[in-house]
Amino acid sequence: MSESLELQRLSDLSDDELAAAYTPSREPWLRVNFVSTVDGAAQGSDGVSKSINNDADKRVFDALRRRADCLVVGAGTLRDEGYDVPSIPLVVVSRSADLPPTLADAPRGRILMATVASAGGLEKVREELGEEHVLVLGEDEIDLPLLKATLAERGWTEQLCEGGPSLFADLLAAEVVDELCWTIVPALTGGDAVRIATGAEVEVALRPALLLEQDGTLLGRWLVE
Repeated sequence: MSESLELQRLSDLSDDELAAAYTPSREPWLRVNFVSTVDGAAQGSDGVSKSINNDADKRVFDALRRRADCLVVGAGTLRDEGYDVPSIPLVVVSRSADLPPTLADAPRGRILMATVASAGGLEKVREELGEEHVLVLGEDEIDLPLLKATLAERGWTEQLCEGGPSLFADLLAAEVVDELCWTIVPALTGGDAVRIATGAEVEVALRPALLLEQDGTLLGRWLVE
């Protein structure tokens, strides 16, 4: 019988204690971070997650980024959320090799593209990023286990994925996800909002490892069994 999990107050943890609470148990380690409402919406009515997150979510979001060696994000999410160039390497996942325009002026080496040999934008992105920063990981579909291993070979053993929902489902289907970090904000949205995982059908057992609370917001670590 598993031990019960104690609910902790986020505000009781220092920044160092919060970072330590998310220490992986092995390497490489791929964690996925999402926020949603109580009824499962991963976006607000404006179609972006920024409109549903809050200070508690932002604190954990920042802590996870400080821990991470690299970010892994789908190109569609980068465009929809209007990502700027982060302070750590960003791996763009795109079967078309389409680089979001907000990343075009990034310093050389800060952005990598994970794509396929058949991508229509392959030659263009090689010119934009440099060939050594373009990872061709399959003919028509991206080999996600190979992506995880390739990033680890670069020394990026603590990998943080910030979506989107279809990439998350694909990563689950490929059995490469080690952990879900999931913030549940105390709100309902209704409608037909996107969930945190969409597309590939998967059945994945999770084990709760950490549960934090602040002002009604719940923040958890769920480890893949």
